[in-house]
Amino acid sequence: MMLSNSPLLSLSIWLPIVFGIVVLALGRDKNQGFVRTLSLIGSLLSFAVTLPIIDGFNNTAHGMQFVESLSWISRFNAFYALGVDGISMWLVPLTAFITVIVVIAAWEVIEKNVAQYMGAFLILSGLMIGVFCATDGLLFYVFFEATLIPMYIIVGVWGGPNRVYAAFKFFLYTLLGSLLTLVAIIYLYFKSGNSFNIQTWHQLPLTLNEQIMLFVAFLMAFAVKVPMWPVHTWLPDAHVEAPTGGSVVLAAIMLKLGAYGFLRFSLPIAPDASHYLSSMMITLSLIAVVYIGLVALVQKDMKKLVAYSSIAHMGFVTLGFFMFNELAVQGAIVQMISHGFISAAMFLCIGVLYDRVHSREIADYGGVVNTMPKFAALFVLFSMANCGLPATSGFVGEFMVIIGAVKFNFWIGMLAATALIFGAAYSLWMVKRVVFGAITHDHVAKLTDLNKREFFMLGVLAIAVIAMGLYPAPFTDAMQVSVADLLKHVATSKIAP
Repeated sequence: MMLSNSPLLSLSIWLPIVFGIVVLALGRDKNQGFVRTLSLIGSLLSFAVTLPIIDGFNNTAHGMQFVESLSWISRFNAFYALGVDGISMWLVPLTAFITVIVVIAAWEVIEKNVAQYMGAFLILSGLMIGVFCATDGLLFYVFFEATLIPMYIIVGVWGGPNRVYAAFKFFLYTLLGSLLTLVAIIYLYFKSGNSFNIQTWHQLPLTLNEQIMLFVAFLMAFAVKVPMWPVHTWLPDAHVEAPTGGSVVLAAIMLKLGAYGFLRFSLPIAPDASHYLSSMMITLSLIAVVYIGLVALVQKDMKKLVAYSSIAHMGFVTLGFFMFNELAVQGAIVQMISHGFISAAMFLCIGVLYDRVHSREIADYGGVVNTMPKFAALFVLFSMANCGLPATSGFVGEFMVIIGAVKFNFWIGMLAATALIFGAAYSLWMVKRVVFGAITHDHVAKLTDLNKREFFMLGVLAIAVIAMGLYPAPFTDAMQVSVADLLKHVATSKIAP
């Protein structure tokens, strides 16, 4: 039985997947124009389907909205069950929006196997939205694992010289981490009387030892996906080797799958263990914020620098989750959305330069503003947002997490605030070396500024970054009730008497 009047969530999941399959089936190298047009239509329709979710979402309602439920594997009591709350709602349109940007970014750049490239991204988009919507544990796991396959292909086929190594490393890290999560899901299934319903698991009484084991099992998958220190080493390799579109989706959306997992599984299923292990989680998050920020400072490759900055920014997200106050958790979710816009824009900017010069080395640039003024203006804006400039989206989430951290513990707040200093240091250092100064290389003197397609995709992201920075209320209002409910739940012990 389907409970929803309008299956918007199903459409937002399956529309891009169906378009992706059609593109793969019809695509031939001689039909490149048709393939690109069909892919763009598919991504735009998929994004359009997510807009009524924003419009129809009730900010004051508790629990899941747009609920759909259909018997899937009746023998195991597994359901095709979907729903979104204030925590996951904005991540659905963000995923669809980034997919549109990726299709536009690849329009002229990808010349071989265009159908396979576009198809992989469309299918990946649907699978990632499935992760954010699934309210059945088995369905969540299927979507969560399935996202590995298109991204593995994207890195392994269209990546750089070491693409096979990077793709294998990405696949093995994330797959090995997820196997323990499967064990945890099976344990919860039997413990709850043969139910895969995540909401049922949230109410399940568990001993502290059980909670700690489950927390660690989930941590293995989610920490790798975020990625948290010290299981972060796959990310710089994957980013450097991935094509521009791969880096964009990896940073903007895929890293959020792990962070979302903490909110949907770790915290509500194991609240006592979350409190018990919060010191460890805060420590690991602060190492990511401070140490990885310093690592970013010494990078010579632009992609590696932005990849390490992503790890530092995601450290802010996990830090916010484990301080158990509303401001910090809301700030962390805002940071997830904001980082989706900013990291996508940063990797697209690097892609624009790479398409022209075929180098990501900072030393190969200098004085770009003289030949590419439009690009320089947008690149500086995104770099400023990356280091948390007020009036950009990057400031809102980080500021909320820092205030929440100070409320929790002054010294943790102070250490977290150093991220703004390090962020400014590595972002400004890169901008100074790449954009400003005199032209020192002949190839820089021959650069052409953004074409209409590039200006459009970067311009749309610039509007999103500034709009969210100036008016974050739609994001914070949507998540307020869900975050308050989550924290109320986490504050209540589940240890069986």
